[in-house]
Amino acid sequence: MHLTFRQLRLFQALADKGSVSAAAKAVHVTQPTASMQLKEMSLAIGLPLYEVIGKKIYLTETGLLLAATAREMGQTWESFEQGVDAIKGITRGRLKISVVSTAKYFMPKLMGSFCKRHPSIDVSLEILNRDGVLERLRDNRDDLYIMSMPPSDLTLIDEIVMPNPIVMIAASKDPLVKQAKVSLAELSKHRFILREKGSGTRMAGDAHFAKTKFRPNIRLELGSNEAIKEAVAGGLGIGVISQHALHGHQKEHGASVIQVPGFPLRSSWHLVHLAAKNLSPVAEAFKQHILNDKKLGH
Repeated sequence: MHLTFRQLRLFQALADKGSVSAAAKAVHVTQPTASMQLKEMSLAIGLPLYEVIGKKIYLTETGLLLAATAREMGQTWESFEQGVDAIKGITRGRLKISVVSTAKYFMPKLMGSFCKRHPSIDVSLEILNRDGVLERLRDNRDDLYIMSMPPSDLTLIDEIVMPNPIVMIAASKDPLVKQAKVSLAELSKHRFILREKGSGTRMAGDAHFAKTKFRPNIRLELGSNEAIKEAVAGGLGIGVISQHALHGHQKEHGASVIQVPGFPLRSSWHLVHLAAKNLSPVAEAFKQHILNDKKLGH
């Protein structure tokens, strides 16, 4: 069989974007050209690579294998290009990072200082919930990943970069805010607003509640810290969020930290990548930038 590198990039785009038109746009070809190339690839391999059901594309087993191969080859080629540039004394390339949503509160500062040092580097940043980041990690789609609770079933290179304290918040006008100490028993009378199941913050909170045999009366499960802060400020209940979502403060936008024994929960941000992955020069430089930032206490 014979496939060109351009065809492999097209198929990777199809796997990432989920439609022929979006894949064609990503690699700068027309949709008819993309459709023809994809058909030629299936004929060359001798097996169907995808099927369309209800206008949605699903990769076959062979298609999934080809997408993984195309992604790996593309990453290897990008690493080669960056290595050649490094030999020439040129610092440029592309950096791909996926982070969980709460990391958006500190990532811009880290990336800004890195890009200031390396202005020719292009950065692709995906901000997702934990499940979305895990999916990309398992598929090896990016260079580096930041999350609070790395999975235990993958062999990873794992570096702790900074603390991620988990706090409990109430509406700033709630009498609980003025109390020196609020017991969990007292909070059994209140409704709770928590992150969605599967998020690192939710996992940390659930683990603590299970350990203390406390069962929160859950009113809402929300997919973002901003939504939780707004709901708490509106008096809908007690929230459990990362203190990073308050930008390190004790109160913000009508929500304030309350003093509950056991809180803040101890958690950390982790910088991870698959152990078998060969980081590109740009990715390695960014990793060292973050670790150096940690050592300097910034």
